[in-house]
Amino acid sequence: MSLVFPSRHPLVQHHTAALRDASTTPPEFRRLVRILASMLAQEATADLKSSQAEVMTPLASCPVNKVSEIIGIVPILRAGLGMVDGILELIPHAEIWHVGLYRDEQTLKPMEYYRRLPSNSKISVALLVDPMLATGGSALHACQILKEVGITRIKLISLIAAPEGIKLLSDAMPDVAIHVGAVDDHLNEHGYIVPGLGDAGDRQFATSH
Repeated sequence: MSLVFPSRHPLVQHHTAALRDASTTPPEFRRLVRILASMLAQEATADLKSSQAEVMTPLASCPVNKVSEIIGIVPILRAGLGMVDGILELIPHAEIWHVGLYRDEQTLKPMEYYRRLPSNSKISVALLVDPMLATGGSALHACQILKEVGITRIKLISLIAAPEGIKLLSDAMPDVAIHVGAVDDHLNEHGYIVPGLGDAGDRQFATSH
């Protein structure tokens, strides 16, 4: 579990508290997801490689460092879509790939229904994004897909995680870094994180019943 990084930033904790609140409306929920995704992506990308360059300011030439890696953002559909724009604000040149998974409510196993990945990409690091790391099955399946196409450096960014999901992914993919806003107590019998925040997809897209 050495590659698990719960955020200690006070603002991450503050925004996560609002995200959990059952009275938070879908528009506000989406805004909070974008903010948290951006903040967690800053932490997850702190080790990106850079190269030296030079720019001309209005006053003089200035030596600078620029990120030299090609980054891919991979949302797990559908809930992961809400995290993309926040990360794109930081990394507008990133490639965006898509993996569509849903959880079978009887078996709690991930079911794949869509994937859109280029066959010849040169990205050096993939940021896999999904608001909730619950059982870990979807994240593990997505990591396997990325490794199948040759991506060896993967970082998962989730807003809230359960210990069960962290253990499953860490045991199966010990090289995948897990960056989370909070680690909660446990999963209930339906595979939901407790205390959690409910269904992140439903709360973003106003499809709760």
